[in-house]
Amino acid sequence: MNVSTMNKEKYITIKELAELKGLSTRAVRLSKGRYITREITVKGGKSFEILLSSIEPELQKKYYSKFVPTCNEKLLPAPTDFHKPDKAKIIALARLDLLKLWKQERKNQQNKTQFDNDFLGAYNAQVLYPEIYAKLGNVSIGTLQRWKRILGNSNNYELLIPNYHYEDYSRTCLTEHEKQIFLKLLLHPNKFSIGKAISLTQYVLKTQGAEYIPAAPTFRRFANCYKANYFDKWTLLRDGEKALKEEVIPHIKRDISKIEVGEVLVADGKRLNFQVINPFTGKPCRATLIGFLDWKSTALVGYEIMIEENTQNIASALRNAILNLGKIPKFVYLDNGRAFRGKYFMGSANFNEIGLKGIYEKLGITTVFANPYNARAKVIERFFLEMQESFEKLLPSYIGTNIENKPARLRRNEKFHSEIHQEFIPTIQQTIQMINSWLEYKNSLPCPNDRTNSIKEMLDSIEKQEINPRELDDLMLAQEIKTITSQGIRFLKSDYYNDALYGLRQKVIIKYSLFDLSYINVYTITGKFLCRAERITLTHPLAHYTGEVKDIEDYKQKIQKQKQLKNKTIKACKEFLNIEDLEILECEMDRTEDAPLPLPIIPKIEIKKEKQKKYNPAVKPLFKTSRERYEYLMEHGCTCNDDRIWLTSYKKSKEFKEYETDIADCRQRAEASACPFIASNQERNKL
Repeated sequence: MNVSTMNKEKYITIKELAELKGLSTRAVRLSKGRYITREITVKGGKSFEILLSSIEPELQKKYYSKFVPTCNEKLLPAPTDFHKPDKAKIIALARLDLLKLWKQERKNQQNKTQFDNDFLGAYNAQVLYPEIYAKLGNVSIGTLQRWKRILGNSNNYELLIPNYHYEDYSRTCLTEHEKQIFLKLLLHPNKFSIGKAISLTQYVLKTQGAEYIPAAPTFRRFANCYKANYFDKWTLLRDGEKALKEEVIPHIKRDISKIEVGEVLVADGKRLNFQVINPFTGKPCRATLIGFLDWKSTALVGYEIMIEENTQNIASALRNAILNLGKIPKFVYLDNGRAFRGKYFMGSANFNEIGLKGIYEKLGITTVFANPYNARAKVIERFFLEMQESFEKLLPSYIGTNIENKPARLRRNEKFHSEIHQEFIPTIQQTIQMINSWLEYKNSLPCPNDRTNSIKEMLDSIEKQEINPRELDDLMLAQEIKTITSQGIRFLKSDYYNDALYGLRQKVIIKYSLFDLSYINVYTITGKFLCRAERITLTHPLAHYTGEVKDIEDYKQKIQKQKQLKNKTIKACKEFLNIEDLEILECEMDRTEDAPLPLPIIPKIEIKKEKQKKYNPAVKPLFKTSRERYEYLMEHGCTCNDDRIWLTSYKKSKEFKEYETDIADCRQRAEASACPFIASNQERNKL
């Protein structure tokens, strides 16, 4: 009979299959549906045997290998010394202690059965050896006898270690085919949940005609075991390289004690989570803050608020940082070019191509760029998180960090929160004032890198340098091209003027910073510096009557300035028309004096007489001024008592006296004039 014929008729017991698979008999009984079995009668009830040909081929080979004759060569024992957990060793030592105590007390007893019952009764009641009971729990006489047989004459406690599979953490009854189907779904980049991956795997196995489909807990235990032992593969396949780098690969910790305060500045941008008023449009918008953080003291030493996308804001923020710090840093640590620009600036190819690197090198600053998508390298991110939690959420215009984390008033049908909300959207200047106030609080806290000093004390320890602000003007934001008018330069609904702009009517480049709009720097189109134009202040309309002393002085200075500019132009024109030109003009004037002057032809002025409208006392016109009403009443007379009362009070007013003075002046000018037709129609009517 060949082997194949034997396989078709050969059945093995549950215990034999358990030994072949390295499992317990209970696990084999639970997987009964996977094999062809037959029912048999055993002592104590019914059982079953498994057809040998229905088990796995590798197990069949293992079964028949026991009957293959081997040579008498002495084989080395298989290594069985797997690492056992400490808890298993503690249990084995407790078993050994209890077994020795039981054997020692039982040795001198005549009625051993009665002693066994009394000993275990007192032990299980925690009267005897409560510490051992806390480790082992209840013990029966059969358990003690089994431990005694296992131990024999040896005192090796390792023989009493519980026979769990400590070395095999991935032990499962799933076949390789089932594992492959399950892992393809479980490790999919679309991140299926474990429950959904289990249900899909069971459906695939069902469509493939599998006779036995493992239960959901079996798949879930395998998934948890795989995640615990292969977390790197789990993270890479499901979440990607960024998550692998941040969650699995060990971090590199920096030694901050190696750098000094003000030596390294870290730059990054943050989209503000509250609205501000756009100074260009007057509408609410979300601005971007470009900040420079001192790495050592963790203080925000300079920042710029950006409304429109422009790479020069980075340079402008650095300028503010240098002026506030009182020192030019040695290094500026910027986020990676593509990542930083792609988040805040559109269309910038490379930081090396936008002209900032040359400006930094001129100041002696070395630029360092972080690796792309490396959040751990940006130490300023922690500062932005604190700013969000302790500053931005206090503002009424806070709109949240994302669509899921926005205030209740911005959600649909939230009428209650919309009614109680007090709307306040700050301007750029108000935002700067509030940020500066919050920075005073932040700098009063202990420095994370030196708990013995506050952040402000760390900043005060810097040795100040002599910095010329003019040298930093190249770092200002050059954004607008403007045309000079009589009022100077109009920018953001304000006028900026300097005497150097007088007499110019050309286009210029203005450089400014939203951080300080009290002045702008003016350059020609070719880049030549013209002046620093200050913002013009408004003048009191009645400075001499209702204004204060400073209003009167301001008015006088502006009047004096106008006269100075006028005299400057007259003087320049006189210098332009030199003496030789004046002599030529005088000669030409002498020649013309000898010739008879032609009589002036006075054109005849035709005075159109307007058709007089019929007077209707019942219909009165609307008067713009009191003088019009007076002239109307003097021409048509008073028709009611109200007109008479008003006329009497008007004749006593100051305005009426001025009116009479104007009439008298008109009469004198008319009498003194040689040509009466020069007088206007209005004066002639008054006469």
